[in-house]
Amino acid sequence: MSDNTQQADPTPDSSASRATGSGAANASDSDSERDVLRSERDELLTQLARARADYQNLRKRTQIDIDNAVRRSLENLLQNLFVVVDNLDLALKTEARSEDARQLAHGVELTRRQFLHALSQEGAAPIPDSAEFDPKLHEAVTTVASAEHAPGAVVDVLRRGWTWRGTVLRAAHVRVAAAPAAQTGSSSDSATASKPN
Repeated sequence: MSDNTQQADPTPDSSASRATGSGAANASDSDSERDVLRSERDELLTQLARARADYQNLRKRTQIDIDNAVRRSLENLLQNLFVVVDNLDLALKTEARSEDARQLAHGVELTRRQFLHALSQEGAAPIPDSAEFDPKLHEAVTTVASAEHAPGAVVDVLRRGWTWRGTVLRAAHVRVAAAPAAQTGSSSDSATASKPN
């Protein structure tokens, strides 16, 4: 019996060592599988982050394109409506002598108010009259010699300017003051006198 016992003992030891060896192989296999899965997960998360960023950029670009298309179409419409308001202003400058003419002028004034209200609802606003010339808002069409105004000051608005949503759509055409002729003549005379012959 003792022989049988001795022979039986080595068998469990050899199977235990085999189990330990296969367990170590399985552990290394599962570690490598885990590393592969982690790297795949990290790559997928990176791709997802890129896709999200691309999608956000696409949305922004699309919105900008839509805004620009709407802006271009509205700018043309608003420019045409500004001309209508200009013509209504010209009609109101005409003196109404008869009762019919006064009633017509009243109707023109109401139409002008409705146009101005519609334009303001779309974000368009007339450039306010200003005594100072601002090249961002004004376009100098002509100059007038004036002793009453400082040189470069706005003397008269010939055509009203308009802004739309904070940007200038149409600059105001203005008449700008220049130094009186006597001053320019005397300054040119002094310049001529200072030149050597």
